[in-house]
Amino acid sequence: MSLIENSILDTKPLNILLADDDKEDRSLFQMALKALPITTNLKTVYDGLQLMKYLSENSEHLPDVLFLDINMPGKNGFECLLEIKESERLKDLPVVMFSTSYPRDMNYERDIINSLLDMGAYDYIRKQDDFLQLKQTISNALAIANSKKSLIK
Repeated sequence: MSLIENSILDTKPLNILLADDDKEDRSLFQMALKALPITTNLKTVYDGLQLMKYLSENSEHLPDVLFLDINMPGKNGFECLLEIKESERLKDLPVVMFSTSYPRDMNYERDIINSLLDMGAYDYIRKQDDFLQLKQTISNALAIANSKKSLIK
């Protein structure tokens, strides 16, 4: 059964936290998430400092999945991911990294992705400008995070 099928059968909403400094990207993400047949609660923060404060203040009620932009002010996504994975309370939080950055070359992007995965990210996705592609990308990332989270429990 897929994540979407499980979510339809499960009445408990999926709690998602989005950390992204771009207001338009946050809005598009929210619209794409609402278009999926998944019951969700979305919280957003706009930079790395706000993200880490939010996680600290809500460590007893962590999101099911964190979508973390790589390029943010205050603390970037790499710094936040490292801090999350070094924290005993936060280390099991599923983190999906994403960015609008385009690679200098394929080796560079592959190295970045491998570094993020080695640091503990569940997945890396590139932000999509196309709504349907973004919707599919979010759905795929949620399925990957859900399957990896199930393996850890």
